[in-house]
Amino acid sequence: MSDRLLWIERRFSFDFPPEHAPEILERLRGTPARLDERVGALPAALRTQRDPDSEKWSIQEQAGHLITVEQLFLGRLEDYAAGLATLRPAEMSGQATFAADYNAQPVAQVLGEFRAQRALFLARVEGCEPALLARSAQHPRLDRPMRLVDMLFFQAEHDDYHLARITELIRRFGTAG
Repeated sequence: MSDRLLWIERRFSFDFPPEHAPEILERLRGTPARLDERVGALPAALRTQRDPDSEKWSIQEQAGHLITVEQLFLGRLEDYAAGLATLRPAEMSGQATFAADYNAQPVAQVLGEFRAQRALFLARVEGCEPALLARSAQHPRLDRPMRLVDMLFFQAEHDDYHLARITELIRRFGTAG
């Protein structure tokens, strides 16, 4: 889909109460299974193929990128807990994902690492005091306050964005999905 917004072009409306966190956490909890379902059984040649017309990531690199950003979200959870005024910034160039060389790793390792990182994140969120969900800090790229519950929604949207890119690549490279 050539007319879709890039992730960095998206804007968000955070107008829901913190009590929506359980449903958002379910989305986050389901991402490893959805990722495994989409990527796990694909042939290696398809998983690691890059678009020859661009510098975009392969399917496996899209999956690995979720590991890379999970570290950011874990750090931001620490930012909220510490009461920082501004959340740590993301590395927006994508070079960390390329540098991790996810295409050279076994797919089971990539999927397993994401599952482990997400489980760690969820355990930390679920161990937080409920009041932390409403705590706010400035998001550096969006240039607006973001509550922890908003960050969880943002993270779920980011997961879905990359799952959709994976589906696009599967379709583009000719394997039914």
